[in-house]
Formats: sequence, structure tokens, C-alpha cells
Amino acid sequence: MSTFIEELYYGNIEPQELNSELSSRLKNKLSELTEKEEQLTAKLTAEYKKLFLDYANTYNEFLSISNSDSFMSGFRLGAKFTYDTFVKGQKG
Repeated sequence: MSTFIEELYYGNIEPQELNSELSSRLKNKLSELTEKEEQLTAKLTAEYKKLFLDYANTYNEFLSISNSDSFMSGFRLGAKFTYDTFVKGQKG
């Protein structure tokens, strides 16, 4: 019987797939964001549209890195709780 960690190691678990469905709240905000981007870019000159899209792409990269850092921090915190509960807390 394989363990969760073993399944993760062998690539049988994709963490990003565990929560792949967007909640209705997120779907609504994504739709709103897309609509506002289309409205804004339609009013911009080619030069400002390029600048805005560069800004948006850079911001998306920032969010991706930030989300990754948050995930790793949360994972480490969970591991510390587990260690403290099951290893450090044992007497003997």
C-alpha cells in the first residue's frame, strides 16, 4: 500500500488538480475582470494597450510567485503542526 507522500513523489497526485474547479464566487469575479479588461483595452491606444497588458502580465507573474510562497509557507506550517503533534509530543 503506497502512502500519500509516495503517490505525490511518483506524480500520481497533482496538487493543482485537487482544487481545479473554480467556486462560483471566483467565476463571477473572473468574468467581471475579463469584461472590465475588454472595456479598458478597447479605449486605449495601441501604445497604452501594450503598456497595460505588460502591466497585467507582470502582475499575474507576481501573483503566481506570491501564491507559491503562501502555499509553501502553509505547507511548512502544517508540517510543523504534524511534527509537534506526532513526534515531538511523544514521551520516551
